[in-house]
Amino acid sequence: MSQPVSLLFGVHAHQPVGNFPEVLKDAHLRCYKPFFQVLYRYPDFRFSVHFSGWLLDYLLQNFPDDMALLHEMVSRRQVELFGAGDTEPVLAVIPNRDRIGQIETFSTKLSAKLGQRPQGAWLTERVWESTVVPALADCGIRYVIVDDYHFLCAGKDSNELHGYFTTEEEGRKLDLFPISEALRYKIPFAPVEDTIAYLESLTNASPAGGAVAAIYFDDIEKFGIWPETYQWVYEKGWLEHFIQGVLASPKILPQHYSEYHAAEKTRGVIYLPTVSYIEMNEWTLPAHAAGTYAELVQQAKTSDWYGPKKAFLRGGIWKNFFSRYPESNWMHKRMLALSARLAALPKKQRTHRMQQKLYEAQANDAYWHGLFGGLYLPHLRRAVYNAIVELEALLDHRDQRPSYHTEDTDLDGFDEAYLQNGILQAILKLDHFASICELDFYPLNHNFGDTLRSQAEHYHQKIQPGGPPAANHSGNGIASAHDRISYKHEISAADIGADDHPRSLFVDRLDGMFVAYRSLASALENNHFQSENTAYPIHKMIILDDNRLQVTYRFTAKFSHAFSTEINLAMPSCDGMGGRYVYQGKIPGGFGQLLKLTGVTELMLDDDTLGGSVTLMTSHPVTLRAHPHFSVSQSESGFEKIMQAVTLLLEWPVSAPELIVTLEINTHTKS
Repeated sequence: MSQPVSLLFGVHAHQPVGNFPEVLKDAHLRCYKPFFQVLYRYPDFRFSVHFSGWLLDYLLQNFPDDMALLHEMVSRRQVELFGAGDTEPVLAVIPNRDRIGQIETFSTKLSAKLGQRPQGAWLTERVWESTVVPALADCGIRYVIVDDYHFLCAGKDSNELHGYFTTEEEGRKLDLFPISEALRYKIPFAPVEDTIAYLESLTNASPAGGAVAAIYFDDIEKFGIWPETYQWVYEKGWLEHFIQGVLASPKILPQHYSEYHAAEKTRGVIYLPTVSYIEMNEWTLPAHAAGTYAELVQQAKTSDWYGPKKAFLRGGIWKNFFSRYPESNWMHKRMLALSARLAALPKKQRTHRMQQKLYEAQANDAYWHGLFGGLYLPHLRRAVYNAIVELEALLDHRDQRPSYHTEDTDLDGFDEAYLQNGILQAILKLDHFASICELDFYPLNHNFGDTLRSQAEHYHQKIQPGGPPAANHSGNGIASAHDRISYKHEISAADIGADDHPRSLFVDRLDGMFVAYRSLASALENNHFQSENTAYPIHKMIILDDNRLQVTYRFTAKFSHAFSTEINLAMPSCDGMGGRYVYQGKIPGGFGQLLKLTGVTELMLDDDTLGGSVTLMTSHPVTLRAHPHFSVSQSESGFEKIMQAVTLLLEWPVSAPELIVTLEINTHTKS
């Protein structure tokens, strides 16, 4: 009889830093709790699990009884724990010192709280770059798991991928396990009988010596959170039947990765290209390029050669998200600068809080977008900025920055001017718009410039007028979220138009046309700009005064034209119940509603989620139009409209020689 297949079964549990408490509770109720309750009943079913550090802390604090089951399964050697960076960063895009710090922090946490220090590690989004090898090896990680697709891109054949391989970088070695794509798409979506039959068929695989490994490691959220999966996995018993089928089969042996690694030899040396999982090929590309890539993939499938040659039809890499989304790039470069500042601080001046905030700013979810919301979700970006702004304040307390300096933070060819007074910070983009790309209020650790412009996405072409088509799926299983097309909101063609300007603060127009500015070098520290159109000279000056941002417009010639400025404000309540306008002592509406007022000189935006307010004041009466700025994105639940900002449009005729617009920010007083 042939040797049984070693089933290396692992799950990855993750929730983004800053996710809503109700989402975490629901995820625990529908996924984490029932999953571990089922597995607990089968001590002979060995498996591996990775929790992101922030989620693990939350579950241990809020659901100690359920997590005690996991602790017991670790103690009885049913569970192997996998490490990673503590806040689930993409290791390839943070400095090496932070890779080591993140990995060590999490490994120490696992040892202290669950009694096992990991030998293996999960790579966030399976993003592979060889530069991560030294940090992993130096932290005692002996092996990591990546997709079999990574190996195909290096020229391997799928028939060879039933064990682990070895790579090295800078003299450090690391072993690599290839996750089976076939198993990723079968578990838990295909009927149990089909999945067991597939596993048993692998006994016929004949690698050059050694036991055959069936390698699975994927999101635990597919077991209860993805559409239809709770009923399928638990109510209809898929998970329990799967475990019973595995344990009843003489051809399948569930093992830990560590057991297989200790018993088997490497299948040889390998060097993987920079790559992530296959779906990322399309997600990282701009809409036009993604369309071209998708067309090529479809042509390959139609011509029936995609399967065996898909590794050589490759799209973008994960870092493309920084060049694709300016908002992601800006967050990333701000984080890198603060990491460098923290590293340069004398060791005795660094604190645990500083390190914690840096690691929170490196959490991956807000930096990218694919099937899930990610960058499109304001609360995820807000969590990153909360950490960035708080860390910056902590560093300033130890090493005070000048009140003004310039640099090209985001490497786009335009300098930014940083103007800060310890309470407020305005970062000006010194391009033709001369607008404010970041407005930080340190008492609330909030960036009011944290908005997202609308841009074309390849998947927008799937949006069909007149209603959603049904999910494409046949067979006896259920459809993966990758195969579904559904709608959470009604979407129109107008909703998916791309912006022609940044969604920043104080974007100016004259008669509806954008005003182009140039900096006046002699007055740069006063942030003084002049319009390039000398026929209609406009001067724009920006200053900070305590908790107030003041923008002054001066018109040095009389001309009968309409001038306007657009102010986009990130208000955390968005279109929820906690955000409201206050005008002349009354509430004319919430942030999610349209608002038009004439003769306005003062308007308050009050936000319970923020715990503060923004008061807009003008030196002369203006017409004010306010509306919510929505973007359209896809998620596992379907296409959805997400409010990104409150857009205020101030309009006035150029009659007075000067107009001063002030934003005053205050915290709510506690009773």
